[in-house]
Amino acid sequence: MKAYDGMYIDGAWRPAAGPDVIEVVNPADEQVIATVPAGTAEDVDAAVRAARAALPAWAATPPAERAARLTALRDQLVARREEIAETVTAELGAPLKLSQTVHAGVPIAVAGSYAELAATYAFEEKAGNSTILHEPVGVVGAITPWNYPLHQIVAKVAPALAAGCTVVVKPAEDTPLVARLFAEAVHEAGIPAGVFNLVTGLGPVAGQALAEHPGVDLVSFTGSTAVGRRIGAIATGMIKKVALELGGKSANVILPSADLARAVNVGVANVMSNSGQTCSAWTRMLVHRDQYDEAVELAATAAEKYGDRIGPLVNAAQHQRVRGYIEKGVAEGARLVAGGPDAPREKGYFVSPTVFADVTPGMTIAQEEIFGPVLSILRYDDEDEALRIANGTIYGLAGAVWAGDEAEAVAFARRMETGQVDINGGRFNPLAPFGGYKQSGVGRELGLHGLTEYLQTKSLQF
Repeated sequence: MKAYDGMYIDGAWRPAAGPDVIEVVNPADEQVIATVPAGTAEDVDAAVRAARAALPAWAATPPAERAARLTALRDQLVARREEIAETVTAELGAPLKLSQTVHAGVPIAVAGSYAELAATYAFEEKAGNSTILHEPVGVVGAITPWNYPLHQIVAKVAPALAAGCTVVVKPAEDTPLVARLFAEAVHEAGIPAGVFNLVTGLGPVAGQALAEHPGVDLVSFTGSTAVGRRIGAIATGMIKKVALELGGKSANVILPSADLARAVNVGVANVMSNSGQTCSAWTRMLVHRDQYDEAVELAATAAEKYGDRIGPLVNAAQHQRVRGYIEKGVAEGARLVAGGPDAPREKGYFVSPTVFADVTPGMTIAQEEIFGPVLSILRYDDEDEALRIANGTIYGLAGAVWAGDEAEAVAFARRMETGQVDINGGRFNPLAPFGGYKQSGVGRELGLHGLTEYLQTKSLQF
């Protein structure tokens, strides 16, 4: 076990203000692998003050130079790719291949995309007799989750730095080690002192102190809808800008003309990826009544193949929570066709890939975000009913539509109340805006739309 010390504040590792530490547990074997400092409001204050002091010079740095620093940061992430993957596997439990391709690979692509945007974005434009200036919003407080620990940091920090903002990051307490690696990459990339700061700590202590700090101009949070409501209330009460990427209960709508086998197999893979710990996972599969029994059989067979291919859930609480949802699904009358609540291993926070049939729209497992490898399959009679079911939750983060004719799928997708829809298995695009409708959040991340979240607008009249 390694005991890490210090917070990355104002370009250096500084001792924490208090003596408390957070234990980092490997969820695959339940062993403590490291400790990090548990930051306090005093640590957060020091970090915010450093970010405020660094803001004028960084905001005035030419965009081309900011782009060069982001390119250097991307290169540092490339150089650390294997170490990043191994760290994420240790603290999150993700299989190493997934950590290499997704947890390490996607942040590299996102950092590179913002290096390009910083160099090409029009921070000034003309409109009649006015010059429109797009200026950094200021100091950003970024509170990030554990499920994609490096990607979520980069998705906030990279656009903020491209915009000319300075940042304080409070990473999730379950996965702080890769955040420390990122701070090292920032340092080696030559990003000036105070532009990026890192405070590890608990959400109710360090996270709340960051959201409440008067020196923070924008709070960007990714996590549960319940916590997002609290952070949103704090930020709006202080008239701060807020960006929230929250929960989801996304629908995978398989229309009768679709390639059923492909749609079901890709849908199951989507739910099982990252052990189901993905806010945009297609956890509700909607199938026409005439194809329902075949789809259930296909899904059950596909899920069984993931039994020894997915990692554990992140911690004991999440493990218990997901098993509780499975038990509730059974109690409410859904039919288990794969998996179940029993732990498949004696050690580690593992849950079996689980598929429910005979799920109705009002059931708890069809309405609430489970955040585990659990798929609910619902039947519908016609497209209007499928649309009502797809739109019938408080969430609207992502979704999918499958049809034999692409135009048919697009027509259905246009009526879905959700921020992102994959058509016939469309690939992830780091340049496309990501964010939700309804209680899935406020604002967008990634691409051009992610950059503009960190800008404010000023007009000069001549």
